[in-house]
Amino acid sequence: MNKINLNVAGMTCGSCVKHVTKALEYFDGVTDIDVDLQNGKVHLQRSKPQSDDLILALNEEGYPASVDIDSSVKAPQKKSDGCCCG
Repeated sequence: MNKINLNVAGMTCGSCVKHVTKALEYFDGVTDIDVDLQNGKVHLQRSKPQSDDLILALNEEGYPASVDIDSSVKAPQKKSDGCCCG
């Protein structure tokens, strides 16, 4: 299994966490999804090292995402007028 760490902006509540988790669960080989709302991070395991499709899916859901190269640094949070998952 490959560990993939992502920075995910725009998450503001528990419902956002559920949306992000659901978007990632869709992909084959993705397991152990851990969404850190406070720090804007997502950690997961995947059977292949590919992450571009995960990032695209999160972006399409309204959560700008990128690969987290240094998982010890807090992700910058995008200013939001409110929760996008309404």
